[in-house]
Amino acid sequence: MSTHFLSDTNVLLGRSLRHITRSMDTIITTTLMPIAFLLLFVYVFGGAINTGSESYVSYLLPGILVITIASGISYTALRLFQDMQGGIFARFQSMPIARSAMLWAHVLTSLVANMVAVIVVVLVAFAIGFRSGAGVLAWLAVAGILLLLTLALTWIAIIPGLTAKSIDGASAFAYPLIFLPFISSAFVPTGTMPGPLAWFAENQPVTSIVNTIRNLLEQQPVGADICIALAWCVGILVVAYAVAMAVYKKKTA
Repeated sequence: MSTHFLSDTNVLLGRSLRHITRSMDTIITTTLMPIAFLLLFVYVFGGAINTGSESYVSYLLPGILVITIASGISYTALRLFQDMQGGIFARFQSMPIARSAMLWAHVLTSLVANMVAVIVVVLVAFAIGFRSGAGVLAWLAVAGILLLLTLALTWIAIIPGLTAKSIDGASAFAYPLIFLPFISSAFVPTGTMPGPLAWFAENQPVTSIVNTIRNLLEQQPVGADICIALAWCVGILVVAYAVAMAVYKKKTA
């Protein structure tokens, strides 16, 4: 990785981050919507849901963090689409800038913005009663899983950002990702669901990711869930990266 690529990526990253700080709707949506879900489920539905855990907010938090990331990456596709339509990519290509730096700037912006949103949501969870006796290593493992998930979903977001025909199409792909945690162990145990739905919930990626994070925070054995979660994240990342780069090369050829 050349110094030229690193310096170009750093400059473009600063540009993208400045755009985020000037866009209040981005900040509000990526942080307030997950917080609203957290408060809604804890204070409205939480009393009617029996998860067997000491605190429903502790059970709920991992799923809310996944939703936070899923909603945040939609803005990566939106910002990339706007850059493509605005001609900024065409201008950059006429300059001595590493081509891949333009994509990586958007990817790193997504990582920074989503991790800030995740931290805010965790702080709100602490304020309403979430507690964890997990040690530093467990928290680092949780952070690593969330970063890997963000990276994988961000590369998925790059694809519609490059190929969408409209601004709505650029961000619409995120809706299924936001909905997916609702059919998982994020809000209720999968055993309470009807047979076919329970099977789907048990075997889709969000359940293994949520279970791993929950067990780490509750100081419980993670079992095979962590291997399944990492396999899903890495598999999605590899496929999404390959497709995104192929589309990008075709677009900039």
